[in-house]
Amino acid sequence: MNNSNQSLERFELRNIKAEEVEEATRIEAICFPPEEACPFSIMKERITVAADCFLVAIDKNENKMAGFINGLCTDDWHLKDEIFTNTSLHDPTGSNVMICGVDVLPEYRKQGLAREMMKEFLRRQKTMGRKQAVLTCVPTKVSMYEKFGYTDLGESDSTWGGEKWHEMSVSLEKKE
Repeated sequence: MNNSNQSLERFELRNIKAEEVEEATRIEAICFPPEEACPFSIMKERITVAADCFLVAIDKNENKMAGFINGLCTDDWHLKDEIFTNTSLHDPTGSNVMICGVDVLPEYRKQGLAREMMKEFLRRQKTMGRKQAVLTCVPTKVSMYEKFGYTDLGESDSTWGGEKWHEMSVSLEKKE
């Protein structure tokens, strides 16, 4: 086993717990600029309505959250800015998961943690019957998400946080 896999063994990947909302909000504020970061009230709502669309990475050595992925489900095929602020758009039976954030604390970056979190997140969403995962990212992150299996759909209509975004998607359906 290579060193990267050994270092990733120290992480427990699991659903978020309601009492972890403050920690998740703190991490979100570190990972995103203020105009893009999810505030406590919305993070709490997301956890309440869609805990199964949250995957956290817990550093077992430090007993703390190192990062997380969160999203909401819908039958839409493209991510709309409203998904970031309106949790009522979440449909637990929705065929697609819209990823609202991929957060990894700076000290855990460039170690393969985001890749492992994404792999597990997508595996879980596929198990729940989702057909596709969709996210938006800044242009500098496109190549990273392509390595995770996403296809760049080009510039998004999103104006979230005043940024230019690329929409990316990955099919979760079985390939025959």
